[in-house]
Amino acid sequence: QVQLVESGGGLVQAGGSLRLSCAASGSIFSISAMGWYRQAPGKQRELVARSGSTTNYADSVKGRFTISRDNAKNTVYLQMNSLKPEDTAVYYCNADVTSRGWSYVYWGQGTQVTVSS
Repeated sequence: QVQLVESGGGLVQAGGSLRLSCAASGSIFSISAMGWYRQAPGKQRELVARSGSTTNYADSVKGRFTISRDNAKNTVYLQMNSLKPEDTAVYYCNADVTSRGWSYVYWGQGTQVTVSS
């Protein structure tokens, strides 16, 4: 069993910053990639940033958001700067985990980010 626990969401004014964290715990042999997705009301879940063999960002966040990982802690971070109201969404962490010889994709429970104008 693997759990992903996110933290760091909240309410911020436009132009402000937030840092999200996501820690994976449980029966983990290795993690090949970790990433952040978001889902705004009435919209589909979309990729924000992902860190694996390569690092990818959504065009809408390039230059404003930075993803980083602490592999020793099985933790991924998302530094969000110059936030805009359109960044308002529930942010979900995910991880590609190898555990007991099998690989699975796990998701966190989500953390709300609200950017006021």
